Amino acid sequence: MALAFDQPAPHGRSLTLDIDRVSHAYDLGDRLLPVLDNVTISAKPGELVALLGPSGCGKSTLLRLAAGLEQPLKGELREDGVAIARPDPDRILVFQEATLFPWLTVRRNIATGLDARGLLKQEGHRIDEVLKLVKLEGFADAYPHQLSGGMAQRVAIARALVNDPKLLLLDEPFGKLDSLTRLKMQNELLQLWQDVGFTALLVTHDVEEALLLADRVIVFSDRPARIVAEVVVGKPHPRRRDDAELIGLRQNLLEQLGVAHDV
Repeated sequence: MALAFDQPAPHGRSLTLDIDRVSHAYDLGDRLLPVLDNVTISAKPGELVALLGPSGCGKSTLLRLAAGLEQPLKGELREDGVAIARPDPDRILVFQEATLFPWLTVRRNIATGLDARGLLKQEGHRIDEVLKLVKLEGFADAYPHQLSGGMAQRVAIARALVNDPKLLLLDEPFGKLDSLTRLKMQNELLQLWQDVGFTALLVTHDVEEALLLADRVIVFSDRPARIVAEVVVGKPHPRRRDDAELIGLRQNLLEQLGVAHDV
């Protein structure tokens, strides 16, 4: 049965994601471009795992594989023990750009997934539920050009949540936002994750963001991406940015990323 959003149920809609010895490369015609090298990660139900690494190392490719948009060259990805062979509403990818349809209202943008699956009549009530979740109840009839960047990204997240996903794949979802809006959206994502209970993979270049949100932080090398470090963040939420332990973990992660001194 689908999760009722007005009844918070941690881990009520989540899955186990196993990424097992995955390697991947892109065919450039005259050669293969390796992007992932023997990556193994297991995310438990309801866990939020952050992926850190240099730009272009393969983090976004890993999300596409987890979403079922591509198949790995080697290795296997599994959802609750079943091989991921194709896209599925249980696994939703949220991009850095909100990518809203400018000619549709907020409500109609959120409805696109349900409409495409023929579920709009049956599940249309969920649109109001997710609008409330992302605090946009008063903007259902607004158009994308009438929204701020943070509001547009909340619509994109609502469009994902209306499908009741078990796994949310977040590809730098706040990367285009100003710093104050980004801080606010981090708090809102944390609240959504705690209320809804989905499993999440978060790609970010922001070390502090990873430490504030994630249960674990995975650090990748340059392309082809290999796992060079894994840090368990053993702190309850909410977390303070000035927490001495988090500051120490931040320095450790920066060093793993090749930044010798704190910045």
